[in-house]
Amino acid sequence: MTKKKIAIAGAGIGGMVTALLLQKQGFDVSIFEKEKKAGGRLSFIERDGYRIDEGPTIVLLPHLLKEVMEEAGVDERAWSLKALETLYSITFKDGKTYTKFKDKDEQLRELSRQFPGEEASFERYMKEMHERFEIGNAAFLQKSFVRGKDFWTFQNMKSLMKLKAYQSTKKLTSTFFKNKQLQEAYSLQTLYIGGNPHTAPAMYSLIPFSEHEHGIYYVEGGYASLVSVLEEELAKRDIPIYLSARVEKVAEENGKVVSIKVNGENIQVDALVWNGDYPQAANMLGDKKRYKPSSGCLLFYFGIDGIYENKNVHQFFMGENFEKHMREIFEEKKVPTDPSFYTFNPSGMDSTLAPNGKSVLYTLVPVPSGDHINWQEETAFINKMVDEIESRAFPELKKRMEWLEVKTPNDAGEKGLFMGGSFGLAPELLQSGVFRPQVKPTKLANLYATGASIHPGGGIPIVLQSARHAAHQIVKDFAHHSFTKDVNQNERLKESISSL
Repeated sequence: MTKKKIAIAGAGIGGMVTALLLQKQGFDVSIFEKEKKAGGRLSFIERDGYRIDEGPTIVLLPHLLKEVMEEAGVDERAWSLKALETLYSITFKDGKTYTKFKDKDEQLRELSRQFPGEEASFERYMKEMHERFEIGNAAFLQKSFVRGKDFWTFQNMKSLMKLKAYQSTKKLTSTFFKNKQLQEAYSLQTLYIGGNPHTAPAMYSLIPFSEHEHGIYYVEGGYASLVSVLEEELAKRDIPIYLSARVEKVAEENGKVVSIKVNGENIQVDALVWNGDYPQAANMLGDKKRYKPSSGCLLFYFGIDGIYENKNVHQFFMGENFEKHMREIFEEKKVPTDPSFYTFNPSGMDSTLAPNGKSVLYTLVPVPSGDHINWQEETAFINKMVDEIESRAFPELKKRMEWLEVKTPNDAGEKGLFMGGSFGLAPELLQSGVFRPQVKPTKLANLYATGASIHPGGGIPIVLQSARHAAHQIVKDFAHHSFTKDVNQNERLKESISSL
């Protein structure tokens, strides 16, 4: 029997893992990547013997990451995770530093030192959020909603109420903690996926809970080292990746994809998996809906003479007014006046990232997405941020700096990220859960999708979950010769909610 041919557009981690999962099930899979290298958002900045992650750095949900990689057939010995006992520190503008720990007892001692009286609040937070995580994991993370009616069940509505999805992450956090700084410390994490804590649904409060419950990890050699691990596995199993191979057009007949055009050549397919940034291609794929992008990032990459050994791997530095910073990003969409920022200092635990005695650093400043800001003209702001990073985080930074690269939302847009946003679709209520594009995102019966803009959302382990959803759905559809999709109910409900 002839194997069914599955084309995957995009060699991001979601596309590569989908290919491995499908190959195990007997499909003939090929990957077409428009760039000159695989990896998508997982990549390195490499220069003069230095190497640092360009994109994601914080490894959450390690059990999910391991689980999907194992299901895909990737040898667990080919990569390794290292747990961080100190998760990260948050330094406020008044000089107070609050550190998060994996150990619960150490965390309670830290609360006693920095926020006395909030210890019981934290214990209640962990207990209630554990219950919510179990609900959210079973009801939403582990399921896809190809048929809208699978979401709109009585049990799911009960789950949504228990998760208080109608509240914002910030609002829910304020029901646990009285101190405003502590509220910020347990709601800023929506920025990991490009969302505003003041508007992102409360289900995303599960991110800071998971940091304590499941830990934060580091992939040895850098997060992007997973790309070479996957490439080796693909090569071992004769799954081709065609680089500099853009899918330019999708041809359809009778509501199904029949071929794709790649660099001018028509290729017959039995199904297509889209792993590019979905909103960018939605119109070409027959999806006319309008989407809202995540926030953008201003990213600084440093090569340093020496190593900042007494600094945490992950650190956050808060501006004077975090709420104002969020308003400037998501509402006013302007260059922020006093932004909070995040730093990544991995060389203290990984000597392979730089020449002997040297190190790498990374700083992320949340900024608006879109192309309305010409970041080449914002040199004063960029210089101001380097001064801020030096004064608040890394002394003598400019003196010890051997090189600096800066990436902006303009660069992200040129690479094909939706409106220069770094995380795909914004994680807002009407772009979450059933309202987010699903693994079958359009009326084309054999078109599937995976990636940060696809349910269940952003973050590498969550993207791998979308890859698993896509692969499972393809196996199911071809086994039953069933390619139906219920798209109308979701849109009617979305319109009703929007009108409220």
